[in-house]
Amino acid sequence: MSQSAFISLVAGSAVSEITLDGVKEQLREYREQMELTGRQLGWDYADAAFPYEIQQKPEAENSWFYLKGKNPLYRNIVIGVAQREKDGTPVPSIQVVLPDGSTHGDKAKGNELCKWIGKRLQAEVRMFNGRTIYFNPRK
Repeated sequence: MSQSAFISLVAGSAVSEITLDGVKEQLREYREQMELTGRQLGWDYADAAFPYEIQQKPEAENSWFYLKGKNPLYRNIVIGVAQREKDGTPVPSIQVVLPDGSTHGDKAKGNELCKWIGKRLQAEVRMFNGRTIYFNPRK
């Protein structure tokens, strides 16, 4: 059974809307940051920290893409953008889905990516286990 995590752009978030290209840019920045860490450590940390290739299917041009694993420990993660309803108002969100057949490595990496993107966007992150992390400034 597939599982989903959500990164919601709520009041106080760094941005008010996000596109699929914006999510891809966040993933590129994550990989670049891991490359810099790897240079400091003296090994190719980027491949270990982000063991995926970003792939787009033609039928899902503007709604979702997936991360295809480069080794047997990681299979795939599907990422899309949508509007969710929260208290009757639409909230722009990023949905991260672990499809059937995903590994424990996919779940751990999905949680890590959700937290990293959520922190950068100052968003509200609902993890795969249902718990919520608030990175947005709240009063």
